[in-house]
Amino acid sequence: MHIMNVDIETYSDVDIKTAGAYAYAESPAFEILLIAYKIDDGPVEVIDMTKDDMETINSHYCFHSLLWNPQYIKTAYNANFERTCLAAHYKKPMPPEQWRCTAVHAATLGLPATLGAVGEALGLLEDQQKDKTGKSLIQYFCKPCKPTKTNGGRTRNLPEDAPEKWAQFVEYNRQDVVTESVIREKLSIYPIPEEEQRLWELDQHMNDRGIRLDMHLVRNILAFDVIYHERLIQEAREITGLDNPNSLAQLKAWLQQTYGIKIKSITKDTIPEIIEDLRKLPNSGPGLRMLDIRKELGKTSTKKYAAMENAVCHDGYLRGILQFYGANRTGRWAGRIVQVHNLPQNKIPDLDYARQLVSEGDFETLELLFEGVPFVFSQLIRTAFIPSPGCRFCVADFSAIEARVIAWLAQEEWRLEVFRTHGKIYEASASQMFHVPIENIKKGSKLRQQGKVAELALGYGGAFGAIKAMDKAGSIPDEEIPMLVANWRKASPNICRFWRDAEAAAKIAIRERRTVKLKNGITFSYINRILFIRLPSGRKLAYFDARVEETQKGESITYAGVKQDTKRWGRLETWGGKLVENIVQATARDCLAVTMMRVSQAGYQIVMSVHDEIIVDVPKEDKDALQKITDIMAMEIPWAPGLPLRGDGYETGFYKKD
Repeated sequence: MHIMNVDIETYSDVDIKTAGAYAYAESPAFEILLIAYKIDDGPVEVIDMTKDDMETINSHYCFHSLLWNPQYIKTAYNANFERTCLAAHYKKPMPPEQWRCTAVHAATLGLPATLGAVGEALGLLEDQQKDKTGKSLIQYFCKPCKPTKTNGGRTRNLPEDAPEKWAQFVEYNRQDVVTESVIREKLSIYPIPEEEQRLWELDQHMNDRGIRLDMHLVRNILAFDVIYHERLIQEAREITGLDNPNSLAQLKAWLQQTYGIKIKSITKDTIPEIIEDLRKLPNSGPGLRMLDIRKELGKTSTKKYAAMENAVCHDGYLRGILQFYGANRTGRWAGRIVQVHNLPQNKIPDLDYARQLVSEGDFETLELLFEGVPFVFSQLIRTAFIPSPGCRFCVADFSAIEARVIAWLAQEEWRLEVFRTHGKIYEASASQMFHVPIENIKKGSKLRQQGKVAELALGYGGAFGAIKAMDKAGSIPDEEIPMLVANWRKASPNICRFWRDAEAAAKIAIRERRTVKLKNGITFSYINRILFIRLPSGRKLAYFDARVEETQKGESITYAGVKQDTKRWGRLETWGGKLVENIVQATARDCLAVTMMRVSQAGYQIVMSVHDEIIVDVPKEDKDALQKITDIMAMEIPWAPGLPLRGDGYETGFYKKD
């Protein structure tokens, strides 16, 4: 078996950041400019696809002859891009089974997302690093340019327009293969498990297949949003007399001059305070209405619809919306383009009717019957995803998967018994905490609400702040929270012990460079500055450059990772509860992975996964599909004996939250 490293440079008039690789490569203007490749330990060859001389033709023939040869494993950094673009160029499917993705490999070790950042994190030599001039060269050759007098009015830069830059670009392409090859070699001592490679292949087929969009619905919403927005602006002009009432500075000045109140700023957080001040004043109606309009104008209910229109392919399918191992701490999928992992809940009672009115373009009736057009639009986002012709969606997810997994990992027996029987964990938790018979705890009662909030907030070491964040309705008084936390922890001693054991095991592994074993096959080890946590599935979580050091909080575990606030590579801190959260969510992800493979092997086409849920395109005549899929979800996982799983599901003609 041979290894062929591949890197390509391309041109398209479609913005890949907003549209994704599939729509980018589908554009009629798309073309491959350069192909760099390296076979095994040989030199890097660069094919200039803008030339048609005999040398280029011969090089291209050699590359093409190997591209579908299964004896040559193709590798690339973010291989989905190379696969998608090469398939579009040659108009032939590019089987993921013959590819390996170095970006995924890096993610499994907790490394950054980009090629250059991985090279820096690994400390590559200067001649092995990614060429930093590439950004400007890509901007010059790979994207349309603005016509000017200086450039003769052209809308695209070609090699002959800047021969020296083009020569640099060729070398930049060559260097990317050098860097990727060195990184792949360095990471090879930590091979990706075969199960993960198979799962990546399933993910690639899922992204290649895509999910169908109701573009009629999407375009109706986008068209009416323009009308609705302009109507609000016009009403605001009539109220205030301002040229641009959407300007926060102008609105602030108008409110201060009209009502004589002091306003520091107009934001989502300060508007409620301003409303309180206005209500104390006479004739405040226009001001209150202006703040309502401001809130309406500030809503982004159509942002995801715009993303759909940007990225939809010519056949009406949206592709590339899931990134494998996008959450590199747990290995979960991450959303891309439309961000399906943070879709609004659909809570309006007449969802089908609202959707019908929008599809028919009857926005007058929609406004009469439903309050808040932007809110309705946000509720309909899920419903823009529709089955393929002749199909329906079977949507299935794991019931209370994290609660089940943490109970199994910590061996909290009373919790496991709940999941083996009635499954009412909120009621059972309240019963354990307050010593009240479970049959006396009814839905809607205070005790059940407290049990629910405690279950959702306290499993990973949270306390007062976690309860406050979870209890958005403010149903639990501050003075009751400490007792609630104490009662929950007293009722779940094995989970609390799991937090302490995980933190202690991590510190011992880092300090003493030895393996520490916990229950259910979980092990902590420290190799080459990486803290590894082996999961029950055999997959390992990685914390790069992990240390035990003194911080403001005392002795802490830190590691190198991407900071959430700055999105930059830096030092992060972790502790027992956070480690347990990673372990539980990663194990739940591995349960989903096993189920996805089983569902796929049963002949069903998964079009999307969202958190612990799968969306399956099923022919309408297959009446037993949902039962079969939920039965598969309840099957025992080979590496998790005794973990009680259950699948819940529903059938629908469009995606929604049941």
